[in-house]
Amino acid sequence: MCKGNLSRVKVNSSFARSIHQPTIATAHRPVPTIQPTGVPSSTTARPRSVQSSCSSSVWGKSFVESQSWVQWGMGTNMTCCWSSGILAWLTCGLVAFSAQGSMGAEPAARELTYATVNGTALRLDLYIPDGAEAKRPLIVWVHGGAWRSGDKADVPIRSLLKRGMAIASVNYRLSPQAMFPAQVHDIKAAIRYLRHHAADWNLDDRRFIIAGSSAGGHLAALVGVSHSVPELEGQVGQFREASSQVQGIISFYGASNLETILAQSTPHGLNVRIPALNLLLGGHPEEHPELARLASPVAHVTADDPPLWLIHGDQDPQMPINQSHELVGAYERLDLPVNLEVVYGGKHGGDLFFTDQRLDRLADEVR
Repeated sequence: MCKGNLSRVKVNSSFARSIHQPTIATAHRPVPTIQPTGVPSSTTARPRSVQSSCSSSVWGKSFVESQSWVQWGMGTNMTCCWSSGILAWLTCGLVAFSAQGSMGAEPAARELTYATVNGTALRLDLYIPDGAEAKRPLIVWVHGGAWRSGDKADVPIRSLLKRGMAIASVNYRLSPQAMFPAQVHDIKAAIRYLRHHAADWNLDDRRFIIAGSSAGGHLAALVGVSHSVPELEGQVGQFREASSQVQGIISFYGASNLETILAQSTPHGLNVRIPALNLLLGGHPEEHPELARLASPVAHVTADDPPLWLIHGDQDPQMPINQSHELVGAYERLDLPVNLEVVYGGKHGGDLFFTDQRLDRLADEVR
């Protein structure tokens, strides 16, 4: 049984309409013209609401629960424990996991090669929780580093392992090695690899969530909303029959619109972003407008995109919070489930975003 302050709710949405058996989408989605949005008056963008009788809190903010995240991710006529936010439906139904509380020592990572490009092996670290038999949801983690540095060893969400969630932390080609869209091609290849082997590691291939921070947050959002954009699918890796589609997106302080990011940046932010974007795009975004648009998550949002959770500090000197507001606006225009969690006083990264208490509270809501 579910414990705590949650209600049991009957979910009547069609599973087939929301999470189908993964297939490679072949239809071409034209890249639309970006319509930048202003900063909304509310600091929290709530998901599309089908109200229930229970209420809870996420990171200390109480509000009426929205059923939409669960409706999007779960099946027809299923009874489900749920609360606001993507991690809630991720762990929905994982009674065997939630009953354990702590799962002891952190499992060792399995380093796996998911593809080879020009003789260079692309690797990921896979963390599988011990002690449970139910299929595990998977979080595909994308590290940050201004697209030009960083490593899969940096996984600030590891405390979620004790809640029964598997984590795959992915290395991808960095911008000094390869320009955009190589990074997206690599991450999508990793997702196809993991989905192809899901049964080998007891992963639930209908609950793949992509998450990342900073540059990784940008790439996570872009991968999440571009499942039918051929230019971003790429030819990296094997298992072309598997899908690179994900069922949810979590982005920590990532970019969403490379056409507006510099205009929104502080002088400090410009000192960081201009060199990083020059490496990523091969020049200033104004010199490569089509590539900048292709690299912008806001340009690819369509009505079939998965739930989105954004976490951003209101004092971020490197990545303006307006970037998250723009992506919220794109989701809201299509009435898609989205939540923006503003970390007051938060800058760009740091332990404030990834405390055990913060992540545990999210998972505790479905215990």
